[in-house]
Amino acid sequence: MGKTGDRARTAPAPALSALDFTLDRGSPVPLYYQLAQQLEAAIEHGALAPGDLLGNEVDLSVRLGLSRPTVRQAIQSLVDKGLLVRRRGVGTQVVHSQVKRPLELSSLYDDLEAAGQAPTTQIVRHAAVPASCDVAAALGVPEGSEVTALERLRHTHGRPVALLCNYLPPTLLDLDDTRLESTGLYRMMRSAGITLHSARQTIGARAATPEEAALLDEEQGAALLTMERTAYDDTGRAVEYGRHIYRASRYTFDFQLLVRA
Repeated sequence: MGKTGDRARTAPAPALSALDFTLDRGSPVPLYYQLAQQLEAAIEHGALAPGDLLGNEVDLSVRLGLSRPTVRQAIQSLVDKGLLVRRRGVGTQVVHSQVKRPLELSSLYDDLEAAGQAPTTQIVRHAAVPASCDVAAALGVPEGSEVTALERLRHTHGRPVALLCNYLPPTLLDLDDTRLESTGLYRMMRSAGITLHSARQTIGARAATPEEAALLDEEQGAALLTMERTAYDDTGRAVEYGRHIYRASRYTFDFQLLVRA
């Protein structure tokens, strides 16, 4: 791998000045893709933070010894992913890193915290409500009986990423809004002695309603990922039924697939 990080004749943006890019000109992998991958890795690992400026394409092309079309293509690929944005009079700016969540029985809060995404929570609703038909079926309670409904807006780096709606048996645990704003639901369950064992989960996609778009800072009709999950403890009791929606521009699920012998 040959390093091509030549010093620019114009001062690079402070956000990039401390970064080294290693590009292999003899590789069959296109140079624009190599640059895009390294920029994306810098964003994901926090070396480039939301709000950081990358400078203009001329500065980058001179610094890296690349053509402007190559740099433009690399930047455009990250603009298309929603990681960068071009602002008139400002330049190319980091928007956010995309949340990549492993598909396992864990809470969104714990996953975001482990990834260094600085999660915060806004309580939208916390109330006792009669169980609808689907909620009752999921939790194994009579339809119309009282259940606890939680609706929370989860943010990373100050921007919304998911709207979480959860239903729980009313006597499962003491839910305090202050704790719900500072930690995850599953962590509260574990602290209460509840051992999560398994879950049934369905993943889908649909367009955002006007209300959802307003909460998630998206355009009406924007693509959303959806997840429905019923979680069970080690006794087989249903302890939580969730209906969550995620901004597709900021969120992905990671799958590991194994060949069955």
